[in-house]
Amino acid sequence: MFVKVCGLSTPESIREAAGAGADAVGFVLTKSPREVTPAQVLGLLPHVPAGLPAVGVFRHEPVSDAVATALAAGLEWIQLHGDRTPEDVKTARDAGLKVIRAVTMAAAPDAFDFWGEELLLIDAAVPGSGEAWDYASVRAKGLRGRKWLLAGGLDPANVAHAAADAGAWGVDVSSGVESSRGVKDLARIRAFVLAAKA
Repeated sequence: MFVKVCGLSTPESIREAAGAGADAVGFVLTKSPREVTPAQVLGLLPHVPAGLPAVGVFRHEPVSDAVATALAAGLEWIQLHGDRTPEDVKTARDAGLKVIRAVTMAAAPDAFDFWGEELLLIDAAVPGSGEAWDYASVRAKGLRGRKWLLAGGLDPANVAHAAADAGAWGVDVSSGVESSRGVKDLARIRAFVLAAKA
């Protein structure tokens, strides 16, 4: 099970995620309680083990702005939320970035097609709510054989069942490993990664 821990902002949280066996870490470079600046990311990257993907997360910014910010932050991966097009994915890839494209369960059917991204991320119909949802409903999207991440409302207690219900290739967590909004709990990070990997 591929595990991405998102919304990190301290060396300690990065070390905890990596030490527990996470497969990627994420930095939020868009308006959010978890927002960090490109300069902060540059300062955090030395704490990310070599070979561990570090992902810059963006919401509604034009893809050209998101790409410029990700590159300024020293990142090689970009995660694009919001209303995106195949051209957005191409723009990011043409800039040398690897792409995680995020869609919600409420997205149009063609949004679940392959647009050239490395990974697809599927979130609840209302992303960012932190609430659990009908994970098994993803199976109807016909993603068998695709590399995709399940997100939304996941925590150490439910991740194993949710991933199994959805048939997920990987999982992504942010609020589910926090002690308060935007504040990561190191014990919950470790518990989540271990539960997902188990």
